[in-house]
Amino acid sequence: MSDNFETDLAALPGDGIWSDESDWQLTDIEGADGAAEVEHMPVLAIVGRPNVGKSTLVNRILGRREAVVEDIPGVTRDRVSYSASWSGRSFTVVDTGGWEPDAKGLQQAVAAQAELAMRTADVIVVVVDATVGATATDEAVARVLRRSKTPVILCANKVDSERMEADTAALWSLGLGEPHPVSAAHGRGAGDLLDVILQKLPATPRETPVLGGPRRVALVGKPNVGKSSLLNKLAGTERSVVDNVAGTTVDPVDEIVELGGKVWNFVDTAGLRRKVRTASGHEYYASLRTRAALDAAEVAILLIDASQPITEQDLRVLSLIIESGRALVIAFNKWDLVDEDRRYQLDKEIDRELARVPWARRVNISASTGRSVQKLVPAMESALEAWDKRISTGPLNSWLKDVIAANPPPLRGGRQPRVMFATQASVRPPTFVLFTTGFLEAGYRRFLERRLREEFNFDGSPVRINVRVRDKREQRRKR
Repeated sequence: MSDNFETDLAALPGDGIWSDESDWQLTDIEGADGAAEVEHMPVLAIVGRPNVGKSTLVNRILGRREAVVEDIPGVTRDRVSYSASWSGRSFTVVDTGGWEPDAKGLQQAVAAQAELAMRTADVIVVVVDATVGATATDEAVARVLRRSKTPVILCANKVDSERMEADTAALWSLGLGEPHPVSAAHGRGAGDLLDVILQKLPATPRETPVLGGPRRVALVGKPNVGKSSLLNKLAGTERSVVDNVAGTTVDPVDEIVELGGKVWNFVDTAGLRRKVRTASGHEYYASLRTRAALDAAEVAILLIDASQPITEQDLRVLSLIIESGRALVIAFNKWDLVDEDRRYQLDKEIDRELARVPWARRVNISASTGRSVQKLVPAMESALEAWDKRISTGPLNSWLKDVIAANPPPLRGGRQPRVMFATQASVRPPTFVLFTTGFLEAGYRRFLERRLREEFNFDGSPVRINVRVRDKREQRRKR
């Protein structure tokens, strides 16, 4: 389609009102099958005790700020994977939470994730704060790593000058080989460390690339609504750290899960606590990561605590999903805590608060018990089917002609606009363009969207309708 409306109209047959699909076939359409090459690259795990600069080193390796960093211990809790490359070689970097062998409670779960990362890595980089020296925790970490069959590289971080390099010699006592001095914050020595890492990493991927990537699903919602619990239930393992403390998840955590005979890529995201412009510290960067994860997803599962009233935070997250244009499934979690009175109240809240998305698929689940989580699969599949759907131009215009004949657009400025032609401009989400002789009121566009959904079944997907008005000067010239 050209950018010139008059040229487009001139291409129409007859009186320029209706056309055959062959005249208006668009070519800028995304593939509907989501096929992609998936490659299992060599894996590098970054481990160490809390607050030694692991996430800062990860960002330095990536060459961009991906991992959430703040000058307090314990910001990173889950193991988070990123794609990286150096000297033409690609590999996966896994950032981990602070590892303390004798940790309890939440920190014990964080340590378990770090240990799993080490077991699945091809190379382990253990990070030590050179300004502090080897602590008792560092020595405990070293004792475990010395028994590992996986190659281990010792990184002496926070070495900001040549004078400090001499102090790193004391780290030979850990028994992990030569300490490599690095300043992750400033980049000093990072290139030399990466050269050493490439010498240890396998030269080729561990698995052959396959065609047909999994559909990407973002688990989103306010803090402590059960996103990590749901991911763990779906994965059948403790993939995400779960704790009653709101905001346990900071970085997006992804996991490949097989459900309903298909492979899905689920991403557990940080709970959106407040507006990004008023957030601070790691909460601010966690919000940015959540938005990025949503933009990279194809379908979003919005988790809402069914046992509590729908809150402003829930609606803020919903607005974010609508803006992103992703397919949507609303999962009312903690259904095992909902009694009859609460169900009655919830029905009224849904009618009042979720009136913007009557098209969203809804599922009642309990992530902790596993109740009805399998119902998420058909809900996601139907939502993605609608998100990928394309309506041929001929049937679309035939349907639209009948709808407009029965319900013409309202007058505007004493004149009634005519819809001359319609076409589906893109999918993901389905976007339609109406070429008209005048502006269409928002209420009439909503009417057309509702009828479009009824006729072609776009349940689970947003639908966008754009209007392109023919220039009045061109109308006069054609007369």
